[in-house]
Amino acid sequence: MSLFLLNDIVVFLFIEIILFVLMFISEFSVLRVIKHWDFNASTTFQYSLEKRNYLINTIIYFTVSVKLVIFVFFVKSLDELSPLVPGAMCATGVVGANSYGNILLLFKIFILFLLGIWIIINKLDLDSKVFPYINEKYYLFSFIFVLICIEMVLEILYFLNIPLSVPVFCCSTVFKLDNLPFELNTLGLILIYYALFIVITLSSYYKNNLISLFANMLFLFTSYYSVTYFFGTYIYEVPNHQCPYCMLQKEYHYIGYFVWFSLFLGVFFGISPYVIESIISKKYHLLHKYCIFFTTFFVLLCTYFVLSYYLRNGVLL
Repeated sequence: MSLFLLNDIVVFLFIEIILFVLMFISEFSVLRVIKHWDFNASTTFQYSLEKRNYLINTIIYFTVSVKLVIFVFFVKSLDELSPLVPGAMCATGVVGANSYGNILLLFKIFILFLLGIWIIINKLDLDSKVFPYINEKYYLFSFIFVLICIEMVLEILYFLNIPLSVPVFCCSTVFKLDNLPFELNTLGLILIYYALFIVITLSSYYKNNLISLFANMLFLFTSYYSVTYFFGTYIYEVPNHQCPYCMLQKEYHYIGYFVWFSLFLGVFFGISPYVIESIISKKYHLLHKYCIFFTTFFVLLCTYFVLSYYLRNGVLL
């Protein structure tokens, strides 16, 4: 049996191909705009470029919206593939079924991050009415398009190489407590987790882009391990169930989507001010309040499961 015979995979790849074609067409227009754009020119050609600029924006906004939706669909499809892959009990086994899975997942998250940056820069460009950042935003788009080309290749290689007859390792084997980085114990990990949350809150409140950048990068890394090896066990209410994917399942009310998306949004809004300033040489502090909101929501949500379990059982796992 081939995975390409499954409806979910066929629909996912079909949508991805449509989006790729739209972005491929947009890239030709983008290169033309970069080469010939002159806002001070009062020519018919410049007017056509301005109209083309709005068309490109519409296509990219549509692409970003669909990309976000099908990312969720992609993650959900991985979980639904687990019964077909020997040894897989959740998306962990499916993602790790070959060497392309984890790279593809990280690639998708990174592309969504860059598309988010593009949307913000594009909004600033359009709001100014004189398009001061048109070159910057389209150079960024061209870079994103190259990444999307690589993503398409990775997707095909990944789905072609998922074994349907060879057993794979799943979460009970992949995620063990001795896999914590830098030989940390759980207590040390959680202390760093809450310390970084305080640093992020203060750096965002005082609008320090550089500290916010590094703190959020470390927080993303720390939070992955904290959720997988500590907070996740309180979601499952099983001390040896350590998995970042099982919480996305229906049995746990899809709570994992709220956990991971609030983390990614908080980190995105915490990192973006520095990245945007680096690209367009303009400070943009508005995003810091969103960083505080989503990061606080994420931390409170994770903490809730620990407190809830303790209040109901009088003991920690």
